[in-house]
Amino acid sequence: MRVIRIVLAALLWIVVAFCLVATAAPFFLDRIYYRGPVSSHFDGQHFFNPDGDALDISANRRNRLLWQQAFGDPTRPAWPDRVAVTPGKPPARVTGADMRVTWVGHATVLVQADGVNILTDPVWSDTVGPWGFGPRRVAEPGVRFEDLPKIDLVLVSHNHYDHMDLTTLGRLWKRDRPLVVTSLGNYSVIEGAGVPSRALDWGGRIALRPGVAVTVTRSHHWGSRWFSDRSRALWSSFVVTLPHGNFFFAGDTGLGDGKWPAEAAALGPIRFAAIPIGAFRFDEGQMASGSHIGPKDAIRVWDGLGRPPSLAVHWGTFRLSREGYATPPRMLAGMLRCAGENPAGFAGHRIGETFAVPLPGVASPAPDYAGLERCIGAGRFDALR
Repeated sequence: MRVIRIVLAALLWIVVAFCLVATAAPFFLDRIYYRGPVSSHFDGQHFFNPDGDALDISANRRNRLLWQQAFGDPTRPAWPDRVAVTPGKPPARVTGADMRVTWVGHATVLVQADGVNILTDPVWSDTVGPWGFGPRRVAEPGVRFEDLPKIDLVLVSHNHYDHMDLTTLGRLWKRDRPLVVTSLGNYSVIEGAGVPSRALDWGGRIALRPGVAVTVTRSHHWGSRWFSDRSRALWSSFVVTLPHGNFFFAGDTGLGDGKWPAEAAALGPIRFAAIPIGAFRFDEGQMASGSHIGPKDAIRVWDGLGRPPSLAVHWGTFRLSREGYATPPRMLAGMLRCAGENPAGFAGHRIGETFAVPLPGVASPAPDYAGLERCIGAGRFDALR
């Protein structure tokens, strides 16, 4: 008992010291990542969502979540310690009208089309957090780094650790020298890994080569690397313009006003989209949070994009919230069926799988939202914790 008391006392003092440092050193923890003119989403100091705040969480709730991440929460559905993954070996290049996609895990997606290799929010590290602390990977990368083809373009949506992994970005830059595109302020963070990047505002566009360009587009989220540097750098989605149909990457996002998917689709037909569906539940029964869409809102994003072939990402790799391991894809598949849709083209892909994407065609009819709401109202998804 004496040993247990000593251990508990030591843990208590560690937590107290941690809180004191976070309170007493805000100027050390804060960073100025960007200076520029005031805009519709920048007040001169911080970025913000013009359609409302994305972080619907109190300080007490945030501290509780941090405690649960560190010491566990027996009330959460169990997750596996490890998930079996068969890593794929994508081709070196894809030319002509073909498009190949490989889900590496979480928000990391390899898209190959028109002779261009594109990688989104690349994370090969085993943990996502400062100094090696944070949620640990349960699924190995779907492509071994040594099997990854030469990358031409890297998209970094924002500065959260599970999307901006400086170690991986450094490895990619050292090996391939890709063009790294991100949103305002994130250049300051990425250059800390010795990696140059192009940081653009929403609506900013940069050409990679004739017929291939990247446009930074709006999303609904927030950013931070520490505690008091919240929203010092911008978050975004992306449209990559390609000769045979565009690629849309949502990054990390809540629904917000729900208009931003159509804004992205207005840049040209979306051939393929990567849309997040996980880390949406922080309280029991929650279907979405301000900063993360769940399966229900993912369907609305998919609809706003024109219902293209899509990959459901941001689940099953790092445990960030309290839904069960397979709850997001199971819920998405069931909700798509309720809406009269075939889930295979959205919820049917696994980590490490390389699959072909067809050329853009005629969009299917809009989802049956009334049918979806009837399923939800009847409690069809209540058992999916």
